Amino acid sequence: MGEFFNLDNKFFQGLNKAVDCVCLSLLWVLCCVPLAIVLYLGLVSKVIVMLIPCIPLAVPAGVASTALYYTVNKVIRHSRGYIWKEFWQAFRSNFKQTGIVTLIVAAVAFVIAIDGYIMLQFAQAGQQGGVLYIVFFVMLIFEAAWAIYLFPYMARFENTTKQVLKNTALMAIGNLPKTLLMLLILALVCLGTYIIPLFIFFIPAVYTLVINFIMEKIFMRYMSEEDIAAEQERNREFYQ
Repeated sequence: MGEFFNLDNKFFQGLNKAVDCVCLSLLWVLCCVPLAIVLYLGLVSKVIVMLIPCIPLAVPAGVASTALYYTVNKVIRHSRGYIWKEFWQAFRSNFKQTGIVTLIVAAVAFVIAIDGYIMLQFAQAGQQGGVLYIVFFVMLIFEAAWAIYLFPYMARFENTTKQVLKNTALMAIGNLPKTLLMLLILALVCLGTYIIPLFIFFIPAVYTLVINFIMEKIFMRYMSEEDIAAEQERNREFYQ
């Protein structure tokens, strides 16, 4: 019985990580609320111009996604630091570059989505050229795959904005099977959250933890031996 109530046993460690996932997910959701509200109102009203504010409002959501990955990797997976401190520290330190990248990604997604919507209307009206909506749909899928790499990359590496955009696009293409797997997981997470909205209060951190195991193996391929050794040593210190 004494071992069961030991706060260092696996049960309490797992329970602590579960609570951390909930708290971290709530922090991420908090940053995404403005974007979610405007996006919902725009879609319900079906007035395209109302969706334009979604581009700048995507910035806090994008920065929060970078902070989410950073905190999951450091605190949830490797037990280094504290949720609140690490999340907001990563949020502040990555705000400028991640904000710029998010604006670019959001603007591109907006243009593709609008063009795809217009082509879909043409297709439904019976115009032959309207079938091009399929092309725009595929482009949106690729951008989603690109975004899956973007925020974790900025959480883990320092580089110029141009190199960030280029490197992550190449990674998404160069690791296509794993990219498709992460897209599938994302689709299942979105479907599950749509069916059971309460999932939103813990699934962001859980999803990020799942893809962390995949993403870190990909990142290892692009890290120098010195960087890998330093990373392993930092993690080892917290497990000893």
